[in-house]
Amino acid sequence: MLQGIGVLAVAGCMLVNVVDPYSGVTASQYFTVSIKDGADLPSQTLSVEAASAGVTRDSYGVIEPVRAVAAAVSASAFAPPAAAPDPGSAQAYALSVLTSRGLGSGEFDCLVSLWNKESGWRYNAYNAGSGAYGIAQALPGSKMASAGADWATNANTQVDWGLGYITARYGTPCGAWSHSGSVGWY
Repeated sequence: MLQGIGVLAVAGCMLVNVVDPYSGVTASQYFTVSIKDGADLPSQTLSVEAASAGVTRDSYGVIEPVRAVAAAVSASAFAPPAAAPDPGSAQAYALSVLTSRGLGSGEFDCLVSLWNKESGWRYNAYNAGSGAYGIAQALPGSKMASAGADWATNANTQVDWGLGYITARYGTPCGAWSHSGSVGWY
């Protein structure tokens, strides 16, 4: 019985990161969320199917299946508001490109969420399992050469390629983020 409770406790701790992947970031004293005056925060809903097993003690309960909760959260395609990017960063460059295309801050929020998930905005992020490379996780990374010869080391070149890919395939960053949320990739 204690072993089963231990397994459920570990699953619950893991679920915190599935439901809120920014939980470690938001605990930082430097984390801020900027909301424009008069802007409404998007609402988020969560529905859970009937549990197949559960443990309750002292009016606290852990239910299964955990996968149903994770699927419901990822299917919502909610992108939390992104903090203002550091000047000179890849995020600042991406925001300027999106703004020049007439896309709003909501699209930037989706892009930040998408590329945080894919690469953490690291220009040298490499997935050894698939061979994907860069901020946008191009597969293969050499595809980004179409945006510039410095594709392997220049974050702005990678942002240009990634936004071109997103526009051609999904229309907008929120379209790509929604797809990623439903199938796990974009």
